[in-house]
Amino acid sequence: MPVNEGMANLSDVLFGTSMAVYAGGMLGYAAEFAFSRLGRAAGGAAADTGAGSAAADGAGSAVPDGGSPAVTKQAVLVGTAPAVGGKPGRPDSPSGSRPTKPAGGALDGASGGSWAGGGSWAGGGSGAGEDSAAPGAARWVGRIAVILTVLGWAAHVGSVVTRAVAADRVPWGNMYEFSSMICLIAVTGFLVLMARQPVRWLGVFVMVPVVLSMGFAGTVLYTAAGPLVPALNSYWLKIHVAGAIVASGVFLLSAVTTVLFLVKDRWETRLADVAYGRAEASRAMRSRGGIVMRLPSSAVLDAITYRIIAFAFPIWTFAIIAGAIWAEAAWGRYWGWDPKETWSFITWVIYAAYLHARATAGWRGRRAAAVSLLAFSALFIDYYLVNLVINGLHSYSGV
Repeated sequence: MPVNEGMANLSDVLFGTSMAVYAGGMLGYAAEFAFSRLGRAAGGAAADTGAGSAAADGAGSAVPDGGSPAVTKQAVLVGTAPAVGGKPGRPDSPSGSRPTKPAGGALDGASGGSWAGGGSWAGGGSGAGEDSAAPGAARWVGRIAVILTVLGWAAHVGSVVTRAVAADRVPWGNMYEFSSMICLIAVTGFLVLMARQPVRWLGVFVMVPVVLSMGFAGTVLYTAAGPLVPALNSYWLKIHVAGAIVASGVFLLSAVTTVLFLVKDRWETRLADVAYGRAEASRAMRSRGGIVMRLPSSAVLDAITYRIIAFAFPIWTFAIIAGAIWAEAAWGRYWGWDPKETWSFITWVIYAAYLHARATAGWRGRRAAAVSLLAFSALFIDYYLVNLVINGLHSYSGV
C-alpha cells in the first residue's frame, strides 16, 4: 500500500507541535520552581527579621516541650532545631539528640517536616496535591504547565496514530518512530503517576530528556514514513518491540528519579553538616529557596525509583523472551550474542541485580542509585551506540 503523504505530513507537524508544547510545559514547571523560590525567599527574609529582633531584645522563643533557649538565626533560616543542652536537637527529641540521616536517606523520615524554629529541614516536594504550600502565582503556573503537558501528549498521540495510518503499519519500524514512542510512554507514565500521587515537581526533570530526545529524533534520526523492511515484516514486531518501548520509557523515568535522589541526598547531607556546625549555610538554604528544597526527601525518591524499576523489569524480561522467539523464527536460533542481544541481556542483568540487592541485601540509597544509573547507561548504549555505531543483525532498523 502506498504511503498516504497527507497523513505523513500531518504526523510530522503534530510531532513538532507536541515537542514545542512539551517545551512550553517544561518552562512552566521551571517557572513554578522559580515563583516558589521567590515566595520562600520572602518568607525566609521575614523570619530572619523576626529572629534578629528577638535576639536584639533578648526575648526567648517558645519551643515545644518548653525550657529551651531562643531559636537562633541559623535555626530559623536553615531549619536546624533549637539548641537544647548545647546540641542541636530534633523537634520530637527534646533531650537534644543529634540529628542523623537514616539508611533511607531522609533526615526526618518525611518529605516536608519542619522544625519548631520555623525552618524547613529538608524541604518538601510541592506536587499537585500540595498546591496550598506554594504561592498563588506558582500554583497557577504549575497548573498551566500540566495543561500544556496534556495538550502536548494529545498532539504526540495524534502524531503516532497518523504515522501508523500513513504507512499502514505499527508506528515503530525505525529509530525515529521508536524514539517518539519511548518519549510518549515516558510522558504517559509521568501523567499517570501524577494522577495517583503529588509528583508535579517531577515535570521539569521528565520534560528535559523528553524534549532533547524528540529533538534528536526529529533531526538526526528522522526517517520518512514508508513500508517496513522485509526483515521486520512480522507480527513479532508488534509484540517484541512494543514491550521494549514500554520498558524503555518507564526506565527513563527511573533514571530521572535516581538522579534527583542523588541531588537531594547530597543536599540533606550538607544540611546535616550545617546543623552540626561543620559547614556554612548556602544562600539557597538561608532563603529556603531553590529547586532542591522543593523536592521530596531522598527516602521518598529512593522508594519511587524502586517501584518504577520493579514495574518495568518484567516488561523488559518479556521483551527479551519475545525477541528470542522471533530470532528463532527468523534466523533459526534463539540466541546468537548479536551486539543488540548482548547489550539487552547486560541491561537485564544489571536491573535484576538492582532488584535483587534491594530485596535480599537491603541496599538503599547511594549504592542502589549507582546500580540504577549503571543499568540505564547500559540501556542507553543498547539503544543509541549499538544501533548507530556497531554493526549487527539488528542494524537494519534504519535511522
